[in-house]
Amino acid sequence: MTLASAERTTAVLSGTALAKDIRARVSTTAAELPAAGTEPRLAVVVATDDESTAWYVRSIAKAAAGTGIRCDVVDLGASATPERIRGELGTLSEDPAVHGIVLQTPLPGAASLEDLATAITPEKDVDGANPVSLGRLSAGLPAFAPATAAAVAELLEHHEILLSGRRAVVVGRSNVVGRPAAQLLLRRDATVTVCHRYTRDLAAHTRQAEVLVVAVGKVGLIGAEHVSPGAVVIDVGTNPTEDGGLVGDVDADAVTGLAAGLTPVPGGVGPVTTALLLRHTVESAWRSTA
Repeated sequence: MTLASAERTTAVLSGTALAKDIRARVSTTAAELPAAGTEPRLAVVVATDDESTAWYVRSIAKAAAGTGIRCDVVDLGASATPERIRGELGTLSEDPAVHGIVLQTPLPGAASLEDLATAITPEKDVDGANPVSLGRLSAGLPAFAPATAAAVAELLEHHEILLSGRRAVVVGRSNVVGRPAAQLLLRRDATVTVCHRYTRDLAAHTRQAEVLVVAVGKVGLIGAEHVSPGAVVIDVGTNPTEDGGLVGDVDADAVTGLAAGLTPVPGGVGPVTTALLLRHTVESAWRSTA
């Protein structure tokens, strides 16, 4: 898709087919690892009783099983101390049988992802949470990018969204999505602006975007007044509804017919994120055999 091709028809930029393709490739790679004496293994550390988190972790475990990756869910309980979490991350980092480590959020009140992620060795940091991983990403050096941010870039490439020389705006500056997504867009030669809660006149900035990435976690943050005709909109938001569903940060009804393309929620960035966690894990497993 080229940005100039929009004629008031909004394409659905689904991630389902892309995620399926990534998982298929992961399965092929994972099947070759036992011959090298390695069983790819992902460890997901959980310290919360949040039900939406539990659902997400179950989806990771199911996807891993379907690709031949062992997934161990290490449930430390919602009362786990930062010291207990750090100790578990350290143990997993030192275990040669573990190839990928994810520290799932939210965390107990006294715990900080930015602090605890330093206990994950960068070689196994498949969700790019360690500041070392983030620093290497910013410097353009090899590193695992946060999977959700990487999913944004993968979706744009999959749907043939041109980025070189284009104006991209990222709304949200978290280390999980916003900042690393901006770095990945810069790598593809986009001109990138990052907006956040203190940005004055948000719509004035977002209307300049040819590619708009929204990752805040606020229902209906982006409406028609924020989107330039023909822009491509990547909605990273996953906000639970009272009926058990999910909605994004973008008012999909308002921008349909205005944007050239829009990712659905669910079915857009989410499935690609999970697939990339698995891809990163088998990549780490292969490196361990060298």
